[in-house]
Amino acid sequence: MAKNFTLDFVAGIADEGKMLREFLKQMEISKTALTDIKYNGGVISVNGQDVTVRYRLKADDKVKIKFPPEIPSEGMKGEKISLAILYEDEYVLVVNKPSGMNTIPSREHPVGSLANGLIGYYENNDISATTHIVTRLDRDTSGLVLIAKHSHVHHLLGKQQRSGGVHRSYEAFAEGIIEQDEGMIEAPIARKPDSIIERQVHADGQYACTMFKVAGRYGTFTHLHLQLKTGRTHQIRVHMSFIGHPLLGDTLYGGQKKIVTRQALHCRELFFIHPFFDKEMHFTASLPNDMQEVLERNYTERKGGKANV
Repeated sequence: MAKNFTLDFVAGIADEGKMLREFLKQMEISKTALTDIKYNGGVISVNGQDVTVRYRLKADDKVKIKFPPEIPSEGMKGEKISLAILYEDEYVLVVNKPSGMNTIPSREHPVGSLANGLIGYYENNDISATTHIVTRLDRDTSGLVLIAKHSHVHHLLGKQQRSGGVHRSYEAFAEGIIEQDEGMIEAPIARKPDSIIERQVHADGQYACTMFKVAGRYGTFTHLHLQLKTGRTHQIRVHMSFIGHPLLGDTLYGGQKKIVTRQALHCRELFFIHPFFDKEMHFTASLPNDMQEVLERNYTERKGGKANV
């Protein structure tokens, strides 16, 4: 039988007389989580006795939080999908997502998503969880995705992400030759008024910053390493199009499919601090076959057959 997610704490001398509600806030238990515990079958106990958040703590009190069971929504069906899991513990998963797979279901693609595969994986392994995807990728973007196995873990990682503690770096192929060896693109991004999908650079948009470094120059495109200082929807794709170098294959933002049939974008590196182990976590995923084949096919087509890096 699947186990509920639980957390254990011990009150210190400094917590003597403190209301449990205040203590749990310091332990980063959100108000939403406390409401969920109260109304949906969770339990808060001190020294084995159920209590309310108005309980006054004593030093060495043993506090246990039992969160309610997590149940996927009826519309989220588990599917048997092979997942490239690079790392897993009781709190998080890191998956290398292939291109052509949605992160979550959409109206156009209601099945076959990473979220569907995760639900199927949890069901098959008796894990009491629903999907909590911390770092999403577009359908045709490949690479590393960070997943929390519980809403509280998602809360902690989301907070870390907002403070800049979660880092991702990408590889991409951009049309044309970028002469700068490295640079920074600062341009605000907003939703395009006539589209629910497309974004654009606009003065009224949210601040967005992308750093890039040239890894190689080929006859018709530039191989880039990129890092995001912000995490706006389609940020790399919009910024590269904005400077006149849309990604290969990215027809939504002006790219062409002559060399590769999907946007040539891959999340190569992922870094975060584990919220429970207080440990630096670093993962890499090499280029997928389609992008690697583009490099190999075009390598000897440079001037003199030599790299121009």
